[in-house]
Formats: sequence, C-alpha cells, structure tokens
Amino acid sequence: MNRNPLIPFALIMVFGIGLIFFLSFKGLGDMKELAAEKEGGAKTEEAAAANPEDIYKQSCVGCHGANYEGGVGPALKGVSDRLSPDQIKDVLVNGRGNMPAGLVPADKAEEMAKWLAELK
Repeated sequence: MNRNPLIPFALIMVFGIGLIFFLSFKGLGDMKELAAEKEGGAKTEEAAAANPEDIYKQSCVGCHGANYEGGVGPALKGVSDRLSPDQIKDVLVNGRGNMPAGLVPADKAEEMAKWLAELK
C-alpha cells in the first residue's frame, strides 16, 4: 500500500491552475460591465428615481440617526442654522471630517441639500 505522495499535490496544482484560468476569464467578461458602471452608463432606475429621503435611509441613517438626531455624525435637525444650502451641498459632494465624499450622487446633491435645509 505504498502510494505516491506527490499525487495529491499534483491534483491540487491542476485544480488551482484551472481555477486561475476560470477566474481570469470571468474577470474579462465582467470588465466591460464594470467599465460601463464606472462611467455612469449603467445607472439603475432606482438610483435615478431616488428621492432625498430614500438616499438618506440608504446612506446616511447609520451615522446621523433615523430621526436626524445624530450619533456618530452630527444632528441634522436645524442644519440650515449652521450651514447654507450651498455649504450643505459642498459637504454632501466632497465630505467633511469623518464623512466620506460621494455618498450622495452628484446629480442629486442639490436636491438633497435643499431637503436637509428644510429639516426642523
């Protein structure tokens, strides 16, 4: 019952090389889709039709709270007392402090800034 100890290693090597080729071809197939998405050509209807409240629920509620009371981020009730709508838009687009840039789509930033300015 002496078996060749190299056979399991050879099988693992063949399986690994096959997996590398499979994943490479899969990546090449996804390349066009990722490029179109990066250019903004593959926007979904949901993102295009999202209103400020939906964007808030998706991107902002984790830091600013469900009732705009703050948490990790500052409270958003009365934000218009501290910032103008243009300053709010700038924060939404470019980020500020711990808030990263790009959480709100650039085409929705002005609408979102007006909505936030109206929160009381």
